[in-house]
Amino acid sequence: MQTHVYFSIAGENRIAIYTLDAASGAIEFQEDIAVSGSPGPLALSPCGDYLYAGLRASREIASFRIDANTKHLTHLRTIQLDADTCYIAPDKTGNFLLSAYYGAGKFTVHTIGNDKTVQGEPIQTVETAPHAHCIETDASNRYVFVPHTVPRNAIYQFHFNEETGLLTENSTGHLHPDEPIGPRHYCLNPHKPILYCSDEQGSSASVYEVDEMKGSLSHLQTLSTLPADFDGDNTCAQIHITPNAKFLYVSNRGHDSIAGFAIDEKNGQLTAIGHQQTEPTPRVFNIDETGSFLFAGGLGSGKLATYRIDRQSGELSPLATYAIGENPMWVLFL
Repeated sequence: MQTHVYFSIAGENRIAIYTLDAASGAIEFQEDIAVSGSPGPLALSPCGDYLYAGLRASREIASFRIDANTKHLTHLRTIQLDADTCYIAPDKTGNFLLSAYYGAGKFTVHTIGNDKTVQGEPIQTVETAPHAHCIETDASNRYVFVPHTVPRNAIYQFHFNEETGLLTENSTGHLHPDEPIGPRHYCLNPHKPILYCSDEQGSSASVYEVDEMKGSLSHLQTLSTLPADFDGDNTCAQIHITPNAKFLYVSNRGHDSIAGFAIDEKNGQLTAIGHQQTEPTPRVFNIDETGSFLFAGGLGSGKLATYRIDRQSGELSPLATYAIGENPMWVLFL
Protein backbone atom coordinates (compact mmCIF):
# COMPACT_ATOMS: atom_id res chain seq x y z
CA MET A 1 0.00 0.00 0.00
CA GLN A 2 1.32 3.43 -1.00
CA THR A 3 2.04 5.92 1.77
CA HIS A 4 1.48 9.63 1.24
CA VAL A 5 2.57 12.66 3.24
CA TYR A 6 0.58 15.89 3.57
CA PHE A 7 2.27 19.17 4.51
CA SER A 8 0.61 22.43 5.54
CA ILE A 9 2.64 25.13 3.78
CA ALA A 10 1.27 28.14 5.66
CA GLY A 11 3.29 30.81 3.89
CA GLU A 12 1.98 29.78 0.48
CA ASN A 13 -1.67 28.90 1.24
CA ARG A 14 -1.39 25.30 0.09
CA ILE A 15 -1.41 21.72 1.25
CA ALA A 16 1.38 19.80 -0.48
CA ILE A 17 1.01 16.08 -1.14
CA TYR A 18 4.02 13.79 -1.59
CA THR A 19 4.38 10.05 -2.12
CA LEU A 20 6.70 8.11 0.18
CA ASP A 21 8.94 5.22 -0.82
CA ALA A 22 8.45 2.90 2.14
CA ALA A 23 11.80 1.19 1.56
CA SER A 24 14.13 4.16 1.14
CA GLY A 25 12.20 6.94 2.89
CA ALA A 26 12.48 9.13 -0.20
CA ILE A 27 9.54 11.39 -1.08
CA GLU A 28 8.33 12.66 -4.44
CA PHE A 29 6.09 15.68 -5.00
CA GLN A 30 2.61 14.77 -6.25
CA GLU A 31 0.49 17.93 -6.18
CA ASP A 32 -0.58 21.08 -4.35
CA ILE A 33 -4.07 21.77 -3.02
CA ALA A 34 -4.74 25.51 -2.81
CA VAL A 35 -6.62 26.74 0.27
CA SER A 36 -8.14 30.09 1.20
CA GLY A 37 -5.97 30.85 4.24
CA SER A 38 -2.66 29.72 5.70
CA PRO A 39 -3.15 26.05 6.63
CA GLY A 40 -2.10 24.89 10.08
CA PRO A 41 -3.41 21.79 11.86
CA LEU A 42 -4.45 18.77 9.82
CA ALA A 43 -6.47 15.78 11.06
CA LEU A 44 -7.76 12.54 9.55
CA SER A 45 -11.20 11.07 10.10
CA PRO A 46 -11.09 7.75 11.99
CA CYS A 47 -12.00 5.93 8.77
CA GLY A 48 -9.06 7.58 7.00
CA ASP A 49 -11.12 8.77 4.04
CA TYR A 50 -11.51 12.44 4.98
CA LEU A 51 -9.12 15.21 5.98
CA TYR A 52 -9.83 18.33 8.02
CA ALA A 53 -7.65 21.44 7.87
CA GLY A 54 -7.56 24.44 10.17
CA LEU A 55 -6.97 27.56 8.06
CA ARG A 56 -5.53 30.04 10.52
CA ALA A 57 -5.30 33.30 8.55
CA SER A 58 -8.87 33.06 7.25
CA ARG A 59 -10.26 31.56 10.49
CA GLU A 60 -11.84 28.54 8.82
CA ILE A 61 -11.99 24.76 8.92
CA ALA A 62 -12.07 22.98 5.56
CA SER A 63 -13.26 19.41 4.94
CA PHE A 64 -11.86 17.26 2.13
CA ARG A 65 -12.55 13.80 0.74
CA ILE A 66 -9.41 11.71 0.16
CA ASP A 67 -9.34 9.73 -3.10
CA ALA A 68 -8.87 6.05 -2.26
CA ASN A 69 -6.26 5.53 -4.98
CA THR A 70 -4.43 8.81 -5.64
CA LYS A 71 -4.97 10.42 -2.20
CA HIS A 72 -5.98 13.61 -4.01
CA LEU A 73 -8.04 15.99 -1.86
CA THR A 74 -11.48 17.08 -3.07
CA HIS A 75 -12.82 20.10 -1.21
CA LEU A 76 -16.28 19.49 0.24
CA ARG A 77 -17.03 22.34 2.62
CA THR A 78 -15.50 25.24 4.55
CA ILE A 79 -16.95 26.74 7.72
CA GLN A 80 -16.16 30.12 9.22
CA LEU A 81 -14.81 30.48 12.76
CA ASP A 82 -14.59 33.52 15.05
CA ALA A 83 -10.92 32.81 15.89
CA ASP A 84 -8.04 30.82 14.42
CA THR A 85 -7.63 27.27 15.66
CA CYS A 86 -4.17 25.85 16.37
CA TYR A 87 -5.19 22.21 16.86
CA ILE A 88 -8.06 20.02 15.63
CA ALA A 89 -8.95 16.38 16.26
CA PRO A 90 -12.02 14.23 15.63
CA ASP A 91 -13.29 12.06 18.46
CA LYS A 92 -12.99 8.28 18.09
CA THR A 93 -16.49 7.94 16.61
CA GLY A 94 -15.74 10.48 13.89
CA ASN A 95 -18.96 12.33 14.71
CA PHE A 96 -17.41 15.38 16.36
CA LEU A 97 -14.43 17.67 15.77
CA LEU A 98 -12.65 19.23 18.75
CA SER A 99 -10.65 22.43 18.25
CA ALA A 100 -8.27 24.39 20.52
CA TYR A 101 -7.66 28.13 20.11
CA TYR A 102 -4.34 29.53 21.32
CA GLY A 103 -5.11 33.25 21.04
CA ALA A 104 -8.79 33.10 21.97
CA GLY A 105 -8.18 30.82 24.97
CA LYS A 106 -10.99 28.34 24.40
CA PHE A 107 -12.07 25.13 22.72
CA THR A 108 -15.05 24.25 20.57
CA VAL A 109 -16.89 21.11 19.48
CA HIS A 110 -18.42 20.89 16.01
CA THR A 111 -20.66 18.16 14.65
CA ILE A 112 -19.35 16.12 11.72
CA GLY A 113 -22.29 15.36 9.43
CA ASN A 114 -23.29 12.20 7.61
CA ASP A 115 -21.35 13.54 4.63
CA LYS A 116 -18.24 13.63 6.89
CA THR A 117 -17.92 17.43 6.69
CA VAL A 118 -17.55 19.72 9.69
CA GLN A 119 -20.88 21.48 10.24
CA GLY A 120 -21.55 25.21 10.77
CA GLU A 121 -21.89 26.58 14.28
CA PRO A 122 -20.22 24.74 17.17
CA ILE A 123 -22.45 22.77 19.51
CA GLN A 124 -20.22 23.77 22.43
CA THR A 125 -17.76 26.57 23.18
CA VAL A 126 -15.84 26.63 26.45
CA GLU A 127 -13.61 29.54 27.40
CA THR A 128 -10.62 28.20 29.31
CA ALA A 129 -7.55 30.49 29.42
CA PRO A 130 -4.95 32.01 27.09
CA HIS A 131 -2.72 29.63 25.16
CA ALA A 132 -4.95 26.55 24.83
CA HIS A 133 -2.71 24.54 22.53
CA CYS A 134 -3.98 20.99 21.98
CA ILE A 135 -7.08 18.84 22.40
CA GLU A 136 -7.69 15.11 21.95
CA THR A 137 -9.89 12.35 23.33
CA ASP A 138 -8.16 9.43 25.01
CA ALA A 139 -8.32 5.85 23.67
CA SER A 140 -11.57 5.19 25.54
CA ASN A 141 -13.15 8.33 24.02
CA ARG A 142 -14.30 9.30 27.53
CA TYR A 143 -11.72 11.89 28.54
CA VAL A 144 -10.25 15.03 27.00
CA PHE A 145 -7.18 17.03 28.03
CA VAL A 146 -6.40 20.61 27.00
CA PRO A 147 -2.85 21.82 27.80
CA HIS A 148 -2.14 25.53 28.20
CA THR A 149 1.33 27.01 28.00
CA VAL A 150 2.55 29.85 30.23
CA PRO A 151 0.97 32.01 31.68
CA ARG A 152 -1.87 29.61 32.53
CA ASN A 153 0.55 26.68 32.83
CA ALA A 154 -2.11 24.00 33.22
CA ILE A 155 -3.69 20.92 31.70
CA TYR A 156 -7.47 21.22 31.76
CA GLN A 157 -9.31 17.91 32.30
CA PHE A 158 -12.76 17.02 30.95
CA HIS A 159 -15.21 14.14 30.56
CA PHE A 160 -16.48 13.59 27.01
CA ASN A 161 -19.92 12.26 26.06
CA GLU A 162 -19.54 10.56 22.69
CA GLU A 163 -23.34 10.46 22.24
CA THR A 164 -23.85 14.22 22.53
CA GLY A 165 -20.32 15.48 21.80
CA LEU A 166 -20.39 17.66 24.93
CA LEU A 167 -17.58 18.06 27.47
CA THR A 168 -17.99 18.56 31.21
CA GLU A 169 -15.26 19.69 33.57
CA ASN A 170 -13.64 16.90 35.56
CA SER A 171 -14.65 17.11 39.24
CA THR A 172 -10.99 16.69 40.24
CA GLY A 173 -10.24 20.06 38.62
CA HIS A 174 -7.24 20.83 36.46
CA LEU A 175 -3.58 19.91 36.74
CA HIS A 176 -1.12 22.71 37.51
CA PRO A 177 2.60 21.83 37.28
CA ASP A 178 4.73 23.03 40.17
CA GLU A 179 7.08 24.89 37.81
CA PRO A 180 6.19 27.20 34.87
CA ILE A 181 6.96 24.54 32.25
CA GLY A 182 4.05 25.35 29.91
CA PRO A 183 2.33 22.13 28.77
CA ARG A 184 1.86 22.39 24.99
CA HIS A 185 1.12 19.16 23.05
CA TYR A 186 0.62 15.58 24.17
CA CYS A 187 0.37 12.02 22.95
CA LEU A 188 -0.93 8.88 24.63
CA ASN A 189 0.79 5.54 25.10
CA PRO A 190 -1.21 3.02 23.01
CA HIS A 191 -0.53 0.18 25.48
CA LYS A 192 -1.01 1.71 28.92
CA PRO A 193 -2.75 4.70 30.61
CA ILE A 194 0.18 7.09 30.23
CA LEU A 195 0.16 10.59 28.72
CA TYR A 196 3.33 12.33 27.49
CA CYS A 197 3.43 16.12 27.20
CA SER A 198 5.90 18.49 25.59
CA ASP A 199 6.60 21.49 27.83
CA GLU A 200 7.10 24.65 25.78
CA GLN A 201 8.73 26.93 28.35
CA GLY A 202 10.32 24.14 30.41
CA SER A 203 12.15 22.57 27.45
CA SER A 204 11.10 19.24 28.84
CA ALA A 205 8.95 16.16 28.39
CA SER A 206 6.57 15.22 31.20
CA VAL A 207 4.95 11.88 31.94
CA TYR A 208 1.53 11.55 33.56
CA GLU A 209 -0.51 8.56 34.62
CA VAL A 210 -4.15 8.62 33.52
CA ASP A 211 -6.65 7.47 36.15
CA GLU A 212 -8.94 5.31 34.01
CA MET A 213 -11.84 5.62 36.45
CA LYS A 214 -11.67 9.38 37.06
CA GLY A 215 -10.02 10.64 33.87
CA SER A 216 -7.49 12.70 35.80
CA LEU A 217 -3.72 12.97 35.49
CA SER A 218 -1.00 12.47 38.08
CA HIS A 219 2.59 13.51 37.47
CA LEU A 220 5.22 10.78 37.24
CA GLN A 221 8.32 12.30 35.65
CA THR A 222 9.79 15.33 33.86
CA LEU A 223 13.01 15.19 31.83
CA SER A 224 14.88 17.94 29.97
CA THR A 225 14.88 17.84 26.19
CA LEU A 226 18.23 19.69 26.06
CA PRO A 227 21.88 18.66 26.45
CA ALA A 228 23.34 19.52 29.85
CA ASP A 229 25.82 21.99 28.33
CA PHE A 230 23.27 24.02 26.31
CA ASP A 231 22.58 27.48 27.77
CA GLY A 232 20.78 29.25 24.92
CA ASP A 233 17.11 30.13 24.49
CA ASN A 234 14.82 27.25 23.61
CA THR A 235 11.16 26.26 23.53
CA CYS A 236 9.62 22.87 22.81
CA ALA A 237 6.95 22.28 20.20
CA GLN A 238 5.48 18.96 19.07
CA ILE A 239 5.72 15.49 20.61
CA HIS A 240 5.19 12.10 18.95
CA ILE A 241 5.43 8.44 19.94
CA THR A 242 6.33 5.47 17.73
CA PRO A 243 3.42 3.08 17.04
CA ASN A 244 5.09 0.32 19.08
CA ALA A 245 5.46 2.74 22.04
CA LYS A 246 9.20 2.10 22.32
CA PHE A 247 10.40 5.65 21.60
CA LEU A 248 9.23 9.24 22.08
CA TYR A 249 10.48 12.40 20.37
CA VAL A 250 10.13 16.14 21.10
CA SER A 251 11.21 19.08 18.91
CA ASN A 252 13.48 21.84 20.31
CA ARG A 253 13.24 25.33 18.83
CA GLY A 254 16.45 27.17 19.64
CA HIS A 255 18.68 24.16 20.04
CA ASP A 256 17.08 23.13 16.70
CA SER A 257 17.02 19.44 17.41
CA ILE A 258 14.81 16.42 17.94
CA ALA A 259 15.22 14.99 21.44
CA GLY A 260 14.74 11.24 21.73
CA PHE A 261 13.62 9.09 24.65
CA ALA A 262 13.29 5.36 25.22
CA ILE A 263 10.05 4.26 26.91
CA ASP A 264 10.13 1.66 29.68
CA GLU A 265 7.72 -1.06 28.58
CA LYS A 266 6.68 -1.79 32.19
CA ASN A 267 6.03 1.64 33.70
CA GLY A 268 5.97 3.91 30.64
CA GLN A 269 8.63 6.26 31.97
CA LEU A 270 11.38 7.84 29.88
CA THR A 271 15.14 7.60 29.50
CA ALA A 272 16.92 10.18 27.31
CA ILE A 273 18.73 8.67 24.31
CA GLY A 274 20.20 11.80 22.70
CA HIS A 275 19.58 14.58 20.20
CA GLN A 276 19.54 14.88 16.42
CA GLN A 277 20.28 18.32 14.97
CA THR A 278 17.74 19.35 12.37
CA GLU A 279 16.46 22.32 10.36
CA PRO A 280 16.06 25.76 12.03
CA THR A 281 12.95 26.08 14.23
CA PRO A 282 11.55 22.55 13.97
CA ARG A 283 8.03 23.38 15.02
CA VAL A 284 6.42 20.39 13.31
CA PHE A 285 7.35 16.78 12.76
CA ASN A 286 5.71 13.37 12.63
CA ILE A 287 6.38 9.63 12.49
CA ASP A 288 5.03 7.31 9.80
CA GLU A 289 2.62 4.52 10.71
CA THR A 290 5.31 1.82 10.54
CA GLY A 291 7.60 3.67 12.96
CA SER A 292 10.38 3.64 10.37
CA PHE A 293 10.71 7.33 9.53
CA LEU A 294 10.59 10.72 11.22
CA PHE A 295 10.04 13.87 9.11
CA ALA A 296 10.76 17.32 10.62
CA GLY A 297 9.84 20.64 9.03
CA GLY A 298 12.03 23.70 9.55
CA LEU A 299 9.88 26.80 10.05
CA GLY A 300 13.01 28.93 9.73
CA SER A 301 14.31 27.33 6.53
CA GLY A 302 11.30 26.05 4.58
CA LYS A 303 13.01 22.67 4.37
CA LEU A 304 12.08 19.16 5.43
CA ALA A 305 14.65 16.89 7.07
CA THR A 306 13.96 13.15 6.91
CA TYR A 307 15.36 10.43 9.18
CA ARG A 308 15.25 6.68 9.54
CA ILE A 309 14.42 5.46 13.06
CA ASP A 310 16.59 2.62 14.38
CA ARG A 311 14.06 0.13 15.74
CA GLN A 312 16.42 -1.09 18.44
CA SER A 313 18.04 2.11 19.73
CA GLY A 314 15.64 4.85 18.59
CA GLU A 315 18.56 6.72 17.01
CA LEU A 316 17.71 8.96 14.04
CA SER A 317 19.83 8.55 10.91
CA PRO A 318 19.64 11.48 8.44
CA LEU A 319 18.33 10.55 5.00
CA ALA A 320 17.69 13.69 2.92
CA THR A 321 16.62 17.34 2.99
CA TYR A 322 13.89 18.78 0.75
CA ALA A 323 12.82 22.37 0.04
CA ILE A 324 9.07 22.12 0.64
CA GLY A 325 7.99 25.76 0.99
CA GLU A 326 7.57 28.76 3.24
CA ASN A 327 6.48 28.13 6.84
CA PRO A 328 5.74 24.39 7.03
CA MET A 329 3.13 24.06 9.80
CA TRP A 330 2.02 20.40 9.83
CA VAL A 331 3.19 16.94 8.76
CA LEU A 332 0.67 14.12 8.33
CA PHE A 333 1.27 10.58 7.06
CA LEU A 334 -1.45 8.53 5.41
